[in-house]
Amino acid sequence: MRIGIPRESRPGETLVAATAKTAAQLAALGYDVVVEAGAGAAADQPDRAFTDAGVQVVTADEVWGSDVVVKVNAPTEAEIASLRSGATVISLMAPARSPELVAQLAAAGVTGLAMDAVPRISRAQSMDVLSSMANVAGYRAVIEAAHEFGRLFTGQVTAAGKVPPARVFVVGAGVAGLAAIGAAGSLGAIVRAFDVRPEVAEQVESMGAQFVTVDMEQEVSSDGYAKEMTAEQEAATAAMYDEEARAADIVITTALIPGRPAPQLVTAETVAAMKPGSVVVDMAAANGGNVAATVTDQRVVTDNGVTVLGYTDLAGRLAAQTSQLYGTNVVNLLKLLTPGKDGVLTLDTDDVIQRGIAVTLARGDSAEVMWPPPPVQVSAAPAAPVAAGGVSRLPSWRRLRRTRAGGCTPPGWPPWSSSRSPRPRRRTSCRASPSSCSPSSSASTSSATSTTRCTPRS
Repeated sequence: MRIGIPRESRPGETLVAATAKTAAQLAALGYDVVVEAGAGAAADQPDRAFTDAGVQVVTADEVWGSDVVVKVNAPTEAEIASLRSGATVISLMAPARSPELVAQLAAAGVTGLAMDAVPRISRAQSMDVLSSMANVAGYRAVIEAAHEFGRLFTGQVTAAGKVPPARVFVVGAGVAGLAAIGAAGSLGAIVRAFDVRPEVAEQVESMGAQFVTVDMEQEVSSDGYAKEMTAEQEAATAAMYDEEARAADIVITTALIPGRPAPQLVTAETVAAMKPGSVVVDMAAANGGNVAATVTDQRVVTDNGVTVLGYTDLAGRLAAQTSQLYGTNVVNLLKLLTPGKDGVLTLDTDDVIQRGIAVTLARGDSAEVMWPPPPVQVSAAPAAPVAAGGVSRLPSWRRLRRTRAGGCTPPGWPPWSSSRSPRPRRRTSCRASPSSCSPSSSASTSSATSTTRCTPRS
């Protein structure tokens, strides 16, 4: 089968669905891969890079006549008309918000696979393009904010006086939020973050940020997505957002609800009360925005001097890196769809991943609408702690660490079981192979390193 990589038709788009490296990986699966001339120019992937990788560079008509067309943005009506009946198109589609697109694919007799509908399960992580792009976008959001801020992120003490560190407030601790937290922290800012999922507090703190808490009951997420809040919870968080935004120099919002418009979290009154020179980066601008002052794809400066960025192409501003990540996600998906590595795409709707991404399925001259898929049972909640007196089974690698030569397990091993810190290291030498051992009386526990002689117990 032939895979075609077209040039993106969306105005200003810099991404390409495959780089020279990932196109060669697709060819290794047995496919004949062709790329439209100039498709990767904006992502530092010139035509020569593809030809050097053994990939043909062809015209647009030849690409759209392929058995499988892989692109970044959803196909337009004109592009769908260019597909041959029975072909497969793989791209971002947002099928939950695009019923017209689903209907057009079905009417054209085309199989549509949505890269942004990959279920959130461990086995699908290598194909999760939304996480890949959110990671890059979160990083870029901080870079854009730093450019607009016009001051240092890190605090300094100089001969000319003290320079205070920037204060950054991040709303949402998903992939994009954590990437923003990491980037802002690495630049020296003081970072605070909030998420309605209480179980992500540990992740936020592990990145060096402070997790903001709200005095309310918060339900642990069972699927990794935030739950809809009650009116009481919304009132409590609204007050917190107002307080944090007023104190911050930079606010980065990332809150999204799958298949629905983004919730508005920062009101116009809050923006009006922020300090002059503050910057807001609304990463949910494509879905309506989390900030009242956001205008999609625009830079807005309010009357009180607050800059609000509603860019929707943050990942595309790092086109080379994002294209490589997107292309790798595509390769991993096609490895699943090509079990024989024979260049034949096979869709198994009994597989939870393949069923999840299937929007339409070609059957003869028409296509069956497969969207929405059945719900996937996943759990993102942390495991319940072991009750007092209960037994927690250790992973195999930790059980191995507890077993010493000859089957001896000296008392106090492993070191993390001791209440003393630090515990002296022990060197165990067993003369026999007893089932249980005890330290000899000559062993000294006062030295930093002691030797234990193991002798069989009577």
